[in-house]
Amino acid sequence: MAQDIIIKITDRNGVQHEVQAPTDMNMNLMEVIRAFELAEEGTIGVCGGMAMCASCQCYVLNESEVPLPEKSPDEEAMLWEAYHVKENSRLGCQIHINQEIEGLEVQIAPEQ
Repeated sequence: MAQDIIIKITDRNGVQHEVQAPTDMNMNLMEVIRAFELAEEGTIGVCGGMAMCASCQCYVLNESEVPLPEKSPDEEAMLWEAYHVKENSRLGCQIHINQEIEGLEVQIAPEQ
Protein backbone atom coordinates (compact mmCIF):
# COMPACT_ATOMS: atom_id res chain seq x y z
CA MET A 1 0.00 0.00 0.00
CA ALA A 2 1.32 3.39 -0.97
CA GLN A 3 1.98 6.01 1.64
CA ASP A 4 2.80 9.67 1.85
CA ILE A 5 6.38 10.88 1.75
CA ILE A 6 7.90 13.95 3.38
CA ILE A 7 9.23 16.71 1.11
CA LYS A 8 10.72 20.00 2.31
CA ILE A 9 9.84 22.95 0.09
CA THR A 10 11.21 26.46 0.60
CA ASP A 11 8.85 29.02 -0.89
CA ARG A 12 9.79 32.24 -2.69
CA ASN A 13 9.75 34.13 0.63
CA GLY A 14 12.38 31.81 2.13
CA VAL A 15 9.95 29.93 4.40
CA GLN A 16 10.50 26.17 4.57
CA HIS A 17 7.43 23.92 4.56
CA GLU A 18 7.50 20.22 5.38
CA VAL A 19 4.68 18.60 3.43
CA GLN A 20 3.28 15.10 3.17
CA ALA A 21 2.99 14.26 -0.52
CA PRO A 22 0.85 11.29 -1.60
CA THR A 23 2.58 8.63 -3.68
CA ASP A 24 -0.66 7.05 -4.89
CA MET A 25 -2.14 9.97 -6.86
CA ASN A 26 0.31 10.17 -9.79
CA MET A 27 1.27 13.73 -8.82
CA ASN A 28 4.40 15.69 -9.61
CA LEU A 29 6.22 18.27 -7.49
CA MET A 30 4.59 21.22 -9.27
CA GLU A 31 1.13 19.84 -8.42
CA VAL A 32 2.14 19.37 -4.78
CA ILE A 33 3.34 22.98 -4.59
CA ARG A 34 0.03 24.14 -6.05
CA ALA A 35 -2.03 21.86 -3.79
CA PHE A 36 -0.35 23.26 -0.67
CA GLU A 37 -0.55 26.83 -2.07
CA LEU A 38 3.19 27.41 -1.60
CA ALA A 39 3.40 29.80 -4.57
CA GLU A 40 1.10 32.64 -5.49
CA GLU A 41 -1.86 31.59 -7.66
CA GLY A 42 -1.07 31.77 -11.36
CA THR A 43 2.71 31.89 -10.88
CA ILE A 44 3.52 28.18 -11.00
CA GLY A 45 2.52 25.48 -13.45
CA VAL A 46 1.31 27.98 -16.03
CA CYS A 47 1.62 25.44 -18.88
CA GLY A 48 -0.15 22.74 -16.88
CA GLY A 49 2.91 20.58 -16.40
CA MET A 50 4.00 20.15 -20.01
CA ALA A 51 7.62 21.36 -19.49
CA MET A 52 6.87 24.38 -21.68
CA CYS A 53 7.12 27.40 -19.36
CA ALA A 54 9.63 26.87 -16.50
CA SER A 55 7.28 28.58 -14.02
CA CYS A 56 7.71 25.53 -11.75
CA GLN A 57 11.51 25.70 -11.75
CA CYS A 58 13.02 24.77 -8.43
CA TYR A 59 16.46 24.15 -7.01
CA VAL A 60 17.12 20.66 -5.64
CA LEU A 61 19.01 21.22 -2.39
CA ASN A 62 19.95 17.61 -1.63
CA GLU A 63 20.39 16.07 -5.08
CA SER A 64 23.24 13.83 -3.91
CA GLU A 65 20.94 12.18 -1.34
CA VAL A 66 17.78 11.70 -3.43
CA PRO A 67 17.80 9.73 -6.70
CA LEU A 68 15.99 11.82 -9.31
CA PRO A 69 15.52 10.73 -12.91
CA GLU A 70 17.75 12.30 -15.57
CA LYS A 71 16.45 15.45 -17.22
CA SER A 72 14.52 14.76 -20.39
CA PRO A 73 15.46 16.62 -23.60
CA ASP A 74 12.29 18.74 -23.17
CA GLU A 75 13.26 19.70 -19.62
CA GLU A 76 16.84 20.51 -20.69
CA ALA A 77 15.54 22.70 -23.54
CA MET A 78 13.14 24.59 -21.28
CA LEU A 79 15.79 25.22 -18.63
CA TRP A 80 18.14 26.45 -21.36
CA GLU A 81 15.64 29.25 -22.07
CA ALA A 82 14.61 29.98 -18.46
CA TYR A 83 15.83 32.70 -16.09
CA HIS A 84 17.55 32.15 -12.73
CA VAL A 85 18.82 28.71 -13.80
CA LYS A 86 21.42 27.03 -11.59
CA GLU A 87 23.23 23.73 -11.88
CA ASN A 88 20.68 22.15 -9.53
CA SER A 89 17.63 23.53 -11.38
CA ARG A 90 14.80 21.17 -12.24
CA LEU A 91 11.24 21.62 -13.44
CA GLY A 92 8.84 20.57 -10.70
CA CYS A 93 6.42 19.16 -13.26
CA GLN A 94 9.07 16.60 -14.25
CA ILE A 95 9.66 15.26 -10.74
CA HIS A 96 7.08 12.59 -10.03
CA ILE A 97 6.13 11.83 -6.46
CA ASN A 98 7.21 8.32 -5.47
CA GLN A 99 8.83 6.51 -2.55
CA GLU A 100 12.33 6.98 -3.98
CA ILE A 101 12.27 10.76 -3.44
CA GLU A 102 11.40 10.61 0.26
CA GLY A 103 13.24 13.46 1.99
CA LEU A 104 13.61 15.63 -1.15
CA GLU A 105 14.45 19.26 -0.34
CA VAL A 106 13.79 21.99 -2.90
CA GLN A 107 13.57 25.75 -3.13
CA ILE A 108 11.12 27.34 -5.55
CA ALA A 109 13.03 29.54 -8.03
CA PRO A 110 12.15 33.24 -8.37
CA GLU A 111 9.42 34.14 -10.83
CA GLN A 112 10.44 34.46 -14.46
